Amino acid sequence: MKPTLLVLAAGMGSRYGGLKQMDPMGPNGETVLDYSVYDAIRAGFTRVVFIIREEFASDFKTKMGDKFADKIEVHYCYQDLNDLPNNFTLPNGRTKPWGTSHAILAARHIIDSHFAVINADDFYGRDSFKQIISYFKKNENNTSDTDKYCMVGYKLKNTLSEFGDVNRGICKENNNLLITVEEHTQILIEKDGICRGQNLAGNRVELSPTAIASMNFWGFSGTLMGHLEEHFTEFLKNHGTELTSECYIPTVVDNLLTNGKAECNILETTSSWFGVTYPQDKEACVKSIKTLVESEEYPSDLWNCAHT
Repeated sequence: MKPTLLVLAAGMGSRYGGLKQMDPMGPNGETVLDYSVYDAIRAGFTRVVFIIREEFASDFKTKMGDKFADKIEVHYCYQDLNDLPNNFTLPNGRTKPWGTSHAILAARHIIDSHFAVINADDFYGRDSFKQIISYFKKNENNTSDTDKYCMVGYKLKNTLSEFGDVNRGICKENNNLLITVEEHTQILIEKDGICRGQNLAGNRVELSPTAIASMNFWGFSGTLMGHLEEHFTEFLKNHGTELTSECYIPTVVDNLLTNGKAECNILETTSSWFGVTYPQDKEACVKSIKTLVESEEYPSDLWNCAHT
């Protein structure tokens, strides 16, 4: 088995104010993405695929991808608004990306086996990658009609930003099996102390702070790509003329669970998640990485250390 790490790195960082996937956070200018790739290599991933935008491809390859080239197999795929199934065209005025499902589909021509999906700007921790690899090994030879997926889950309260709202996939589970997952937007603790977010129906709903949240750290088999193409085509039939609707990966997973085509294990991890959504989040992120380096979880100079 040669598992692939697929990194969603095409975001423009509208709330952050720049390309946070290339913003230095570590003691020697390391980005959050540097630590994710480092952890992936340590865990046993043999290939990384970056989903990026073509307009900043040269800069990304020079500043990011080139430093990994002698340590892991590196590929790039471009998320393009015009990359649509036959008979669909981009509506006039559409500038917003089609969502995480469409981003993953950008790699459909080069991924046909086990792969994990992460966000470029989220710090997931070493143990999280180890848990994904362990799950892949256990289910490498799955012969059932049900696809075996997994996700690393985190408590919602530990994934919020004190500086503004966030988007999360809110999960319901039973004995570590994912039952349903629904993308919620504009999640934050409101003035009355209650955590609320907007569901896909557009309703403002209360959310439990201890609910399991998906941070887009998924483990999939190669069969997901076919399911994604079907779901995205259906999405375009219903929403393809809209200018802001997005096709989210949690929605696809939820559909597959509901129809009995897949099961998804929620993996427990000893690692802590942290990330940057707003510029003010950077200070806490830098401090967290500093603490991990001081505890010798990571070397102080990540890519010039004697080992990976």
